[in-house]
Amino acid sequence: MITTGQSLPAGQLAELTADGMVNHDVQSLFAGKKAVVFAVPGAFTPTCSAAHLPGYVVLADEIKAKGVDFIACISVNDAFVMKAWGDAQNAAEIKMLADGDGQFTQALGLTMDTGAFGGVRSQRYAMVVDNGVVTLLNVEAPKAFEVSKAEVVLAAL
Repeated sequence: MITTGQSLPAGQLAELTADGMVNHDVQSLFAGKKAVVFAVPGAFTPTCSAAHLPGYVVLADEIKAKGVDFIACISVNDAFVMKAWGDAQNAAEIKMLADGDGQFTQALGLTMDTGAFGGVRSQRYAMVVDNGVVTLLNVEAPKAFEVSKAEVVLAAL
């Protein structure tokens, strides 16, 4: 598993924008930027939709006021699902990034197998990334939602 002080691995993340599909190279996306990244096991799932993403939507301005260039939500879903979920959650201030095949999440060492629910998905986590280097990493225990909340990350910035 990736740890604090390590650089993000190479990878691709997709984002469906008003201008169409954008395939982001991870190293380019985070180069020279400070970002808050949080990941969820699945778009439109109960905790993710009721608490995790909404917390970042509500606190986006406060998080960005701490010198954060962007906030990103990653899920092992496709970009169309991520865009629809972001639209449904009024998440215009959040980059809704799809790790469609889970390769980036696997490179982070943060996958979990959910079996029939959805197969290989992401663990729930939050991290701060500064110029491609992880400066904070909070990984949730299974079925927990404590350390990756927007309020916790905001307090750490």
